[in-house]
Amino acid sequence: MKKWLALAAITLPMTAIADEGMWQPYQVPALEDKLKAMGLELDANSMSNLDAFPMNAIINFGGCTASFVSPEGLVVTNHHCGYGAIAYHSTPEDNILENGFLAKTKGEEKKPVPGYKIWVTESMVDVTDKVLAGTSPSQSGEAYYKQVQNNRKALVAECEVSDDYRCSVYNFHRGAQYFLIKELEIRDVRLTYTPAMSVGKYGGDIDNWMWPRHTGDYSFFRAYVGKDGRPADYSEDNVPYEPKRFLKVSAKGVENGDFVMVAGYPGRTNRYRTSYEVQNAFEFTYPKSRVAREELIELIKETAPDGSDARIKYEGTLASLANYAKNFQSMVEGYQKTGILQAKLDDEKALTDWVDGEGDRAAKYGGVIERVNELAKEGNAHGERDIILGYLRYNQMTGIANRLYRLAHEKQKADLDREPGYQERDWDGIEASMKRVDRRFDIAVDKAILAHQLEKYAALPQSERIEELDRIFGLSGKFDADALATKLDSMYATTDLGDLDTRLAWMDKSVDAFKASNDPFIRYAVAMYDTRMEAEHKDKDLAGRMLQVRPDYMAAIIAYNQSKGLPVYADANSSLRLTFGSVIPYSPQDGLVAVPFTSLEGLAAKATGVEPFDASEKQLKLIKDKIYGPYKSDVLGSVPVNFLTNLDSTGGNSGSPTMNARGELVGLLFDGVYESITADWDFNIEKSRSIHVDSRYMLWVMKYLDGAENLIEEMEVVE
Repeated sequence: MKKWLALAAITLPMTAIADEGMWQPYQVPALEDKLKAMGLELDANSMSNLDAFPMNAIINFGGCTASFVSPEGLVVTNHHCGYGAIAYHSTPEDNILENGFLAKTKGEEKKPVPGYKIWVTESMVDVTDKVLAGTSPSQSGEAYYKQVQNNRKALVAECEVSDDYRCSVYNFHRGAQYFLIKELEIRDVRLTYTPAMSVGKYGGDIDNWMWPRHTGDYSFFRAYVGKDGRPADYSEDNVPYEPKRFLKVSAKGVENGDFVMVAGYPGRTNRYRTSYEVQNAFEFTYPKSRVAREELIELIKETAPDGSDARIKYEGTLASLANYAKNFQSMVEGYQKTGILQAKLDDEKALTDWVDGEGDRAAKYGGVIERVNELAKEGNAHGERDIILGYLRYNQMTGIANRLYRLAHEKQKADLDREPGYQERDWDGIEASMKRVDRRFDIAVDKAILAHQLEKYAALPQSERIEELDRIFGLSGKFDADALATKLDSMYATTDLGDLDTRLAWMDKSVDAFKASNDPFIRYAVAMYDTRMEAEHKDKDLAGRMLQVRPDYMAAIIAYNQSKGLPVYADANSSLRLTFGSVIPYSPQDGLVAVPFTSLEGLAAKATGVEPFDASEKQLKLIKDKIYGPYKSDVLGSVPVNFLTNLDSTGGNSGSPTMNARGELVGLLFDGVYESITADWDFNIEKSRSIHVDSRYMLWVMKYLDGAENLIEEMEVVE
């Protein structure tokens, strides 16, 4: 379909603003002139080669990014990206999340968390024609969706020639272009080193999305493989993985105005949404979702006292809830201040005027905005209910039961006919998720979450209620909190799904066995199955219709942008991207200029002795005594802690290596400033800034605070 789109995506005007855009590797050579002018010293053509430096050193860390930094498989990422693994290994008696951890030898490294993996992208191939083969505009939405899904699954099956690889078909430009991406999957990943919380999360939620920042947001893991060099499940006989490429670590760092670049796996951006979609997100979804998250945070903290085993189990959940609660609040505030909606309306008017102009543009693109909006409104018809039931995902017992019962149904089908997520390639992931439950589940917390979400659901108007859900939990009449509490007490007292062996055994049971079960949560999953499947069919039909319409909308935007010499790049979709920019200050508001570096002294000035500004006495003394070592910036007169750039980034870029012009690691991207939160929807080169932990601060903490000289010696540190 539409060969023009592939050409449009590759042929970039040389006037493109390289600071904006998350570029696919194959697009980088077209940016070479601009990048060379900005300061790039590497060959732009080699950066499109996934088997060459530096791209082969960049790692997909499961929702974050990481990079190899030694020939022995040493991996560096953010502290908050490793948070789940660190918390998994923490107990009240040995709380490494709070106190930190360092393996002085490889034998001391923590065993892998079940299901923790890393992926190294080896190839990206355009398969648009193959994915769209057999589709037709005359098909129903669900038929179109199923044809695309079947084609994608067939391509993945053909690609995954062994257990060493994980393949996925990624959607670009909202269904107009597809790439088959092949990744080496490493299954033995061990925690090597993490600083204490007082370093890794210094400033906590208070400083989140703020500048100035003084956070040592980094942690180290190590990748292991079998003795034959191939990926393998955990074994004491496994050996460190030898990456084809790894990044050198700079002890010199960067200074104001220096060129920088980031390679990583940014999650999702929405730069090409319609004005209706923008308005709905900022005026409905974000405010409602923020409240939902804040309520769950308060609930978990009330139910799991600080320092308890239950609190440790939910620390990762709390961190995620808090991060996006603040994100959503800031989104709304930024929306109100920056005029994103009006800008989008202006863009749509300009696009419409262009479409209605010369040639056959009206015949090609006329009415596409209206068609997208009609489908988007249909998808938002039950927005309040969707948010309430969506946050039910934080209740583990209902989720586990639903997933196990769905697996039993899918196992009855041929593998290629199964729903993605339930094919044989996914079974080890399901098993790992069942094993992780023991370190991420507490009955009291789980019960409280379920009760809370059901109470919110019960307050919905009758037209929004689901008959089967009302029946199961006795919610048909006037809401009775005591009756619901009694019901849930009974369910949690009699379920066996809290037991690991029981959960694993259910993975192999038949649909009939589920239907015969007396376990209350299994019975819930069985009772809700038809309702869930009916909703899924409707969702697929809508998704298919959107896949038929959205590419035409994107075609209009791309053609219009190209006519104006503006950059053309796909929204972020968790695939490997590159972004380029400079270390640079910014002015968050009239009369203020934020300098691009913070220092050790600034960190000490924030210290209160109370979390989250609880820098240790040892660290404060090192700062007071000006023990800078070789990591001092002569310009700053101290060791830099964090720095700012105008790189284009979003969630998923967390842990991304920040590289200088030679591809040396000078930091890790971990956050953005308050003013850049809305950049997922509208990038502003003047206000959008990414925040990075400086490699010099990482090395300083490792050497003087934590005694991690063994890791410094292992890495190739460029003085």
